[in-house]
Amino acid sequence: MLRLLVLGLVLLAPSFLLAKDRPNIVLIMVDDMGFSDIGPYGSEIPTPSLDALAKDGVCFSQFYNTGRCCPTRASLLTGLYSHQAGIGWMTSDQGAPGYRGQLSDDCVTIAEVLRHAGYFTAMSGKWHVGFEHGTVPWKRGFDRSLNLPAGGIHFSNQTGSKGGSKLYLKGEEVSREDPQFDPPWYGTDMWTRQGVKFIDEAIEQDKPFFLYIAHTAPHFPCMAPEETIAKFRGKYMQGWDKLREERYARQLESGLIDKAWQLEPRPEPIPAWDSLSQEQKVRYDDMMAIYAAMIVEIDKSVGDLVAALKERGELDNTLILFLSDNGGNAESGIDGRYEGDSPGDPHSNVFIGRCWAHLNNTPFRMYKHYNHEGGIATPLIAHWPKGIPNKLEESTGWIDTPTHVIDIMSTCVDLAGAKYPAKIGDREITPMAGQSLKPLLTAEGNFTERPIFWEHEGNAAIRVGSDKLVRQGLGGAWELFDLSKDRTEQHNLAESETEKVEQLRKQWRAWATSSDVMPKPEKKKKKGKK
Repeated sequence: MLRLLVLGLVLLAPSFLLAKDRPNIVLIMVDDMGFSDIGPYGSEIPTPSLDALAKDGVCFSQFYNTGRCCPTRASLLTGLYSHQAGIGWMTSDQGAPGYRGQLSDDCVTIAEVLRHAGYFTAMSGKWHVGFEHGTVPWKRGFDRSLNLPAGGIHFSNQTGSKGGSKLYLKGEEVSREDPQFDPPWYGTDMWTRQGVKFIDEAIEQDKPFFLYIAHTAPHFPCMAPEETIAKFRGKYMQGWDKLREERYARQLESGLIDKAWQLEPRPEPIPAWDSLSQEQKVRYDDMMAIYAAMIVEIDKSVGDLVAALKERGELDNTLILFLSDNGGNAESGIDGRYEGDSPGDPHSNVFIGRCWAHLNNTPFRMYKHYNHEGGIATPLIAHWPKGIPNKLEESTGWIDTPTHVIDIMSTCVDLAGAKYPAKIGDREITPMAGQSLKPLLTAEGNFTERPIFWEHEGNAAIRVGSDKLVRQGLGGAWELFDLSKDRTEQHNLAESETEKVEQLRKQWRAWATSSDVMPKPEKKKKKGKK
């Protein structure tokens, strides 16, 4: 309570009186969705609601996440690099400052800042930034919350490895079968439906609102309503080779990517689609049909949200940001998982695996976990009728400035007329690492070029201008790419430009030292060994 009172005194600003002039802000984050999995970014999956947001708003072609769920959520919520926020890995406490597994005391969340600038703050969905350590939404600035401690729940009656997950409403544990949620429910619908209820509370209180919808889809275990899955069975019998070429062609046509960027060839471990047996093809087809159904359900929920905002007269002055927490997920390898009597239902266990993740991340290399483009590139759609001028669409329709999830906090603070605190009581608050996207959204002002950094599980990268230095694994060799000519990272320049490699490596090392990437947690010794 003292923390919130002090924070309120620090953040109250004259703009509090101008609440109606400031935009509402809705962040929609999906879980484990690849770069090319929605229509505006090249997908064959129909996403009319997201297509409409993109058409009437703007899309970012070079927006980045951190490559993994927990770190991206930490960066999104705090405007810091994930290690600075205490979550350099996942939510287990590894003892080192950057790896405590929960949001640190020297950071603040968007909700904390905006709440004390007069906003009604709410979230629904996946939290996953230290719930088990007592770091919970209702103690980090959210007036209202319906949340899972982590993720993985899609159906109210779900069983299996994630089936025991608990649900919390406004800080109190509630049954997933509670009648107020109208069970049986599908999570993608429910998170949005509850978000609209929170919006109504904000309207009743005559406050602008900040709503964070953190979907659990399309993260494994992949599952969706049977009637939606049925629409896609058979459509993926074309296979990943042909579909990837088709996505690449659509990306070229839309101007999303440069024709000079070579489509990454199919990695050797992934079999050619034509080499598979009919039985294998049917299995893989059904896996991807389930995944596609999850994307369609996400798109439907976005349409429901937009309709609700429009009905309430709030759409024009609401900034909607839609993004993913990391690239497509190759966990479970080439075969993926396809378990259960009816794969895709609440009692099954489906992972789409590496073969389809290769399609998800078209045209890039690698996947979730990694700092190559396939792991860290995310779609970002911004829709704000009152704030985004039509003239932005009259150019290419794409904002190609390199930007990152650390920039979301700065954007929210800027648009809300809020004040980011330097201190809370006697504790110093880490300054924001990002920059406001407002100049890019409104075409007013300048967005200063700066380096961007990454690290996760020893994978590391730095981008300065179009130069990117990237490493796979702690002991991996550094690779250098000129992303203006080769964003698909096919032509390693490290051997021919050794001075630039060393310069960028030192710059990354200095950032890592100052941002709690180092010291890395000590490896635990195995029992019986010294």
